Amino acid sequence: MGALILTGPPGVGKTTVAGLLARREERSVHVEADRFFFFVKSGFVEPWDPASAEQNQLVMKTAAFAAASYAGEGYATIFEGIVIPRWTLGVVREAFETAGVPTSYAVLRAPQADCVARVQEREGDPDAYAPEVLAALCSEFDDLEAFERHAVDVAGMDAEQGAAALATRLDGGELAL
Repeated sequence: MGALILTGPPGVGKTTVAGLLARREERSVHVEADRFFFFVKSGFVEPWDPASAEQNQLVMKTAAFAAASYAGEGYATIFEGIVIPRWTLGVVREAFETAGVPTSYAVLRAPQADCVARVQEREGDPDAYAPEVLAALCSEFDDLEAFERHAVDVAGMDAEQGAAALATRLDGGELAL
């Protein structure tokens, strides 16, 4: 498998699908990039704040180099998080290229209303994310331009179905970078 960069808006099912895909492999790693934001103990800026650009680049690069280390040692590696083409895909991709790891990129998509409902259910708080923040994050994946072929529509699918649809596209080589 090499490495898979798995992304999409909050609530689309990235973490669950990544876990399911990872369990299909004999040796695998699921790197949840969001966890690397928790390592910043002082000077943290919310990732959606425009002032967070430098922090976000560093966090994603650091997480990607950790994932690339696993991939370089032969683990099927899934790097999962919000990896937006115009913001952080470049630094993530560079980490895998530097390690010489073949990499695929997949963007899970579902209607924004479905994603919002899942986030609210998951967080147990209807206001867990400010509506404008969620809407902005969701909209980042609406038009992927050159990366549109990497979109995987999971609307109406459960996690198992989404993982199967993604696995089919991966196995076919359709998502290679």
